[in-house]
Amino acid sequence: MPIDRTRYRRITRFFAGVIMHLAWWDILLRRLAAQRVLASRPGRWRKLSRRFRELAVEMGGVLIKLGQFLSTRVDVLPPEITDELKGLQDEVPAVDFEDVRQVLHEEIGDFRECFETIEEAPLAAASLGQVHRAWLHPQVGDQAQNGRAVVVKVQRPGIVKLVQTDLAALRAVARWMMRYKPIRRRANMPALLEEFANTLWEELDYDQEAQNAERFAEMFAADEGVYIPFVFRRHSTARVLVLENVEAIKIVDLDALDAAQISRSEVADRLLDTYFRQIFREGFFHADPHPGNLFIQPRDDAPWTPQNGSRPFRLIFVDFGMVGRIESLMGENLTKILVSVTQRDARALTEAYRDLGFFLPGADLERITEVQAQLLDELWGRNLLELARPDPREVQQLTREFRDLLFDFPFQAPQDFVYLGRTLGILSGLASFLNPQINPWYQVEKYGRALIRSKEVRQAGWESVLQSLKPLVTLPAQLQRVLAAAEEGRLRIEAVPDRKTVRQLQRMERSIRQLQVAILAAAGAIAGTLLYLARKWSDD
Repeated sequence: MPIDRTRYRRITRFFAGVIMHLAWWDILLRRLAAQRVLASRPGRWRKLSRRFRELAVEMGGVLIKLGQFLSTRVDVLPPEITDELKGLQDEVPAVDFEDVRQVLHEEIGDFRECFETIEEAPLAAASLGQVHRAWLHPQVGDQAQNGRAVVVKVQRPGIVKLVQTDLAALRAVARWMMRYKPIRRRANMPALLEEFANTLWEELDYDQEAQNAERFAEMFAADEGVYIPFVFRRHSTARVLVLENVEAIKIVDLDALDAAQISRSEVADRLLDTYFRQIFREGFFHADPHPGNLFIQPRDDAPWTPQNGSRPFRLIFVDFGMVGRIESLMGENLTKILVSVTQRDARALTEAYRDLGFFLPGADLERITEVQAQLLDELWGRNLLELARPDPREVQQLTREFRDLLFDFPFQAPQDFVYLGRTLGILSGLASFLNPQINPWYQVEKYGRALIRSKEVRQAGWESVLQSLKPLVTLPAQLQRVLAAAEEGRLRIEAVPDRKTVRQLQRMERSIRQLQVAILAAAGAIAGTLLYLARKWSDD
């Protein structure tokens, strides 16, 4: 299929301008006025990111998805860029219903034989497709015994050509960027783009999304606390997906949860528990847990009275286009990460990250282990409210003690962890919103115990951890940190930092943020995800 040359040129012109800007400021002018270039860099990056955001909103398509993808790459991009892009919403003007009608006709024939009614105004419109409420004819709905109310997800007309055009332009840009040494050292841009492209094409394949939904339904078939909408396969194609309509209380609608007498803290607990199960037991997880894809439905089939406490409920998932799969090798290392965090074994944690490719060649693993040991001591046992309000003195101490590592910054995030890190970040934010006092370490302990009991972990020599888990979780966090620091010779009295130290802290802010993500924000290391969240989470 031929690409749209006008669109292609517009995208490549924009990025050519960005590259020329970088070359002028960071290569030529830096030799003449290094301090001025460095001082102006955050503002220039914010301006460039804002221009890209405006372009993405105007053009839609792949550019919106790209902006969302880049906003997760805190390991290779500065916070001035990721902060500007993280609020980029996948909302675009709706396609005219006549165009939707044409797609439905091409895919399923006369759709009036299937749908008794279909709303012309979309329930949601995004860059790749849009969703309409509909009602099946009685005989169609009854055959599946899942009712007649459905949602119809329809691919936007012409989206395939648009995606091919945008990806062709971005592949050219990725090749240009690899000629810039600082970028080449930090990331393989063509490889990142191909990962992004593969995920995008999968999201466009509604047959694949239907398979994902059915796999989740099978996964939670015996769990009355989780519900997955029914897929009407007979009326679904690669461009049209018909699902049971399961609209209920949005997970972030606190007033509605309270009115339904559903415990916010129980919702937060179930959310974390469900995702731990997906990641560590199933190796297959829903990778887009934003508030629009999660609902809470009161259960009428369970006995309950207001005197019995919280009302029983189901956690409902929708939108299965973006999923994560954990390969066996990664899964083994995720197991090591979870058990290492549970046991607070910094050396084993470093080895697991090394095997996953988190470090650049020549990284000082001993120094990294020291950092992880200190962070684990300080994080363990804290609830989300405490993690959301970090003590500046602790950050200052970390900066002073490990400034060599921060300046060198030998970290990289493996491509496999991009969506996993994003998923855990959003997940932690939702749990924090529902219950700031939630203690995620009990989930760590629960799944750590389950893994330790497994045959594979017992063979790795983790049986002795069982008796040590409970004290690590139940001992007050502050006392535990003091005892650990004293035992390891790290207990000290801190003086108020002078102006020079404050300036150093300011210059190293970016490295601290990235360090927090790189060394702990991996799939089982809930600690790192929450620490990153404390610095980055806003209102997503």
